[in-house]
Amino acid sequence: MTLSFTIRGERQEVETDPHRRLSEVLRDDLGLKSVKVGCDAGDCGACTVLIDGRQACACLVPAGQADGASIETLETWSGGAADRLRDAFLAEGAAQCGICTPGMMMAAAELLSASPDPTEDEVRTALSGVLCRCTGYASIVAAVLSASRPRPAETMPAPGQSVGAPVRRLDGRPKVDGTEMFGADVGPRDALVVRAVRSPHFHAAFTLGDTAAWAVEHPGVTVLTAADVPGVNRFGVIPHLADQPALADGIVRHLGEAVALVVGEASLVEALVLSTFPVTWEAHPYSLTEAEGAKDGAQLLHEGRPGNLLIEGRVSTGDAETALAASAHVADGTFRTSYVEHAYIEPEAGIAWLEGDTLIIAACTQAPVMDRDETAKVLGLPPDRVRIIPTATGGGFGAKLDLSVQPLIGLAALKTGKPCRMVWGRGESMLASTKRHPGTMTARIGADAEGRITAMRFDGAFNTGAYASWGPTVASRVPVHASGPYRTPNYRATARAIHTNGPTSGAFRGFGVPQAAIAQEVLYDDLALALGMDRLAFRRANAFVDGDRTTCGQTLPSVGLADCLDALAPHWEVALEAAEAHNRGGGVTRRGVGVASCWYGCGNTSLPNPSTVRIGITSAGRLCLHQGATDIGQGSNTVIAQIAADALGVPLDAIEIVGPDTALTPDCGKTSASRQTFVTGRAAQAAGEALRALILRQTNLPETASIRLSAGRLSVEDGGTRQDIDLAALTSDSHGYVLAAEETYDPPTTALDADGQGAPYAVYGFGAQLAEVEVDMALGTTRVLHIAAAHDLGRAINPTLARGQVEGGIAQGLGLALMEEFVPGRTENLHDYLIPTIGDMPRITPILIEKPDPEGPFGARGLGEHVLIPTAPAILNAIRHASGARITHVPALPHRVLAAIGKARHGT
Repeated sequence: MTLSFTIRGERQEVETDPHRRLSEVLRDDLGLKSVKVGCDAGDCGACTVLIDGRQACACLVPAGQADGASIETLETWSGGAADRLRDAFLAEGAAQCGICTPGMMMAAAELLSASPDPTEDEVRTALSGVLCRCTGYASIVAAVLSASRPRPAETMPAPGQSVGAPVRRLDGRPKVDGTEMFGADVGPRDALVVRAVRSPHFHAAFTLGDTAAWAVEHPGVTVLTAADVPGVNRFGVIPHLADQPALADGIVRHLGEAVALVVGEASLVEALVLSTFPVTWEAHPYSLTEAEGAKDGAQLLHEGRPGNLLIEGRVSTGDAETALAASAHVADGTFRTSYVEHAYIEPEAGIAWLEGDTLIIAACTQAPVMDRDETAKVLGLPPDRVRIIPTATGGGFGAKLDLSVQPLIGLAALKTGKPCRMVWGRGESMLASTKRHPGTMTARIGADAEGRITAMRFDGAFNTGAYASWGPTVASRVPVHASGPYRTPNYRATARAIHTNGPTSGAFRGFGVPQAAIAQEVLYDDLALALGMDRLAFRRANAFVDGDRTTCGQTLPSVGLADCLDALAPHWEVALEAAEAHNRGGGVTRRGVGVASCWYGCGNTSLPNPSTVRIGITSAGRLCLHQGATDIGQGSNTVIAQIAADALGVPLDAIEIVGPDTALTPDCGKTSASRQTFVTGRAAQAAGEALRALILRQTNLPETASIRLSAGRLSVEDGGTRQDIDLAALTSDSHGYVLAAEETYDPPTTALDADGQGAPYAVYGFGAQLAEVEVDMALGTTRVLHIAAAHDLGRAINPTLARGQVEGGIAQGLGLALMEEFVPGRTENLHDYLIPTIGDMPRITPILIEKPDPEGPFGARGLGEHVLIPTAPAILNAIRHASGARITHVPALPHRVLAAIGKARHGT
C-alpha cells in the first residue's frame, strides 16, 4: 500500500504494509532516526512524534492510521520555538545521555505551540508520557519553562577559567537536534540481522537438533551455535574469573540465556518463529535467591567452586564483639534488597563489519578496551584485529560494562563476511542484561552513653546470579564501605557473592554500597532514638573529619562530610517544623523527615586503575584531545576537556575531542565507579601540563606566558615579549602531531591484607541527604516531597553537569527505595517494572560542597555513584519518622509499609 505523509512541508510516499508500526516506517524507510525505540509498547515515550500537531507514541500507531498526516520529528522540527527549546535544553543540561531527548522535546513542542509560557504543572503533564532514566527530570522541566524567555548567548570561559564554569555540553548539539547516533542507528540498511534463540528455563541441559535442516527450511538464514565460536567461549569483566559463554554449550544457567544465533536479511529473520528452533530441554532444579543458592545441597552452578560461593570479602579492625557487648546501646537488624533493573531507555544494540582483516564493532558500551579484549578472546583474534567504536550510549549505569551484542555480531560478521547488526527488544534486554545485586544483610552497631559509635558487625550475602560479572567487586567494596562515613573503632564486616540461577548481577551505580547503606543508616536512626539524640546531630558527632582513619586503616586527608551535614542543618529544622505542623492537623497522611550520609571510593578497589590521555597539535594548528572515556551522559567529554584546557592554558573552544575509539584513543579505562573525572581527569591534567611545558621550552618564556593557536602558527606571549612557532616547519610524529604529550595516571592504592587493611582508594567522595515524605496511613503509599542533597565533590569542574548528576542519582535512589523490584520471569517490561516518572519526582535542592582533595584534578572528586547512595535510606528513615514503620525490605511497597506500621503499633 502507498502511504503518504507530510514531512518538512513536503509530501513523502512510502510503499509499505499499513499495519507496520509508524516508528519503523519513520526510522527504516524515511531515515528519521531521532525517533527512538525503547520499548515498542508505549511505555517509555522515546518514539514520541507530532501527528497533525498532537504528540503520539509512534510505536503504537499503525502506519496506515497516519496516512495523509503531517508528521514532525526532532530533526524535522524547525523555527524559532525549536531553536529556543534546543538552546534551553543545552543551557539547563537537560540532555544527558540523549536517548529520551527527542521524545521529551516533541512532547514539549506540542505544549509550547499551545501555551508558549506554560506553568510547571502544565509542563509536567505534557511530558508525563516520556521516561528519562538520567536526569531526574528537573533540568528538563526547567528547560521547557525557560524556552520562551530571552537567553544571552553562551560565552566560552577565558583561558585558565574553564574549570568551575557551567559550560554547555561540548557534545550536546547532536542530542538536541536529532542527529545523535545510538547503537540501533548506525550501519547500512542492508546489514544482516542477528537474533538469539534463548532459554525458557532458569536451569536446564539442552540438546540441539538438526539445525542444518532447519536452516534449509528457512532459505537465506544462517544458524550459529557454540560449536561455531572460534576462540575461548567464556568472557567476563574480571578475566581470571571469566565464566560466561557467548553462546551456551549444553547447559543454560539463567532464564533467557542465548543458545544459538540466526542470521539473515531483515525480512527473513524478523519473520522467524524461534519457538520452532530445534532444541530439546531437560529442566534442572534451580535457585533464585541468595539463601537458596547458599544452602547445603543446592544445585551447583559451576564446577570447581566451593558450593555456589563465588568469593568473600572481609574487613576487620579492633574487637567488634567485645566492644558491642560493652556498648551502652546496640541496634541490630536484618535487611533485604531486591533485584533492580538498570532500565536505560536504549536497549543494547550494535553492528559489526570487516575492513580487511580487522573486525570493527560499533555498539553502545561503557568499556571499549575491555570489549575489544574480551571479544577478541571469544572470537580467537588478536586484540589488534578488533576495533571497538562506541556509539552514543543511551544510558548505562553499569550494565553496559559487560559484553552484550559485541561477540554475537562479531561472530556473525566473521562467519558471513557481511555487516551484521543486532538490536535487542525491551524484553530481551531485561532478560539478558545484568541487575543490581539483591542482598540479605545482618548488622549490629553499638554506641556509648555519649552517642559515640563503639563497634559494628556486618554480614552480607549478595545474589550474583548465574555468572561472576562484578560479584567480586561488590564483595570487596561492601565491607570497606558498610560502616558508612563514620568513625568506627571496632569493626568486622564480611560480604559474600553467591551464585544462583537468577539474572547475572553486575555493576549498578554503587556496586553494593547503596544496599549496605540502607542497613547502616536505619540502625543509626535506631541508635539516635535510643540515645534521645537528634538524628542529624548524631551523625554529625560521628562523622569522619580530616585526619581520621577508616576501618581499613587508611588516613583521610580531606573530608567534607561535616560540611555537608552542616549545610543540611537549616533545611532540617525547617522540615521538622513543617512535618510537625502538618501532623498536628490530623488526617490520614503523616509527614516525616529522614537523613542519611554516604561515602564512596572512586575507582577500582585496591587494583591498578590507569587512564592515558594524549594531546597534540598538528602542523595546521589543530589542537586534538584524545580521551577514551566513554560519555554515557555523565559529561566526561566536557569535563575532561575543561581540565585539559586549563592545564594547557588555552580556551576551551580551541580543543577538538577525538574518541573514544580503540584505534584512535589511548585506554582511559571503563566508565564506572565514579572514576573518569578523577582518574582520566588527572591524566588529562598531566598531559595538558606536559604539552604546555614542551611549548614553553621551545620559547624559553616563563610559566606565566599565554599560548594562542592560529592556522599553522602557535604564539607564546609574556608581557611585551612574543615568540611565534611555525608549526609547518616542525616534524610530525606517528600520530600526525608536531607537538604532543601523552600521560598516564594510576591512583596510588595498595592491596588489602587478610583483614582488609590497606589503602583501597586514593580519593573518596562524601555526601548527605535529607528527605521529606508524606505517608498515607490507610494505603501505605509514600510521596516524597523534597530532597536536599549536599555533596562534597572537591571541585565542581562543571556545576551544571554536577547538579544533573545529583538530580539523576536521586531519581534512581527513589526508585530503589519505593518501587523498583525486578522479578525474574515476570517483570521484563516497563509497565510491570516501574521506574520514577516525572510525576514521582520531588523538589530537589542540590548543594555543592567544594573541599578540594589533594589527589584529584584541580581538587575534584567523583560524584556519579555517590548521589544515589543516601537517597533510599533517607527516604526510609523519613517514612519511619512519619508513620513509625521501620522498613527492612526494599522497595517500600505499600503492603510492606502497612505491615511495618502494624508492627510499630503493636510494638513487635
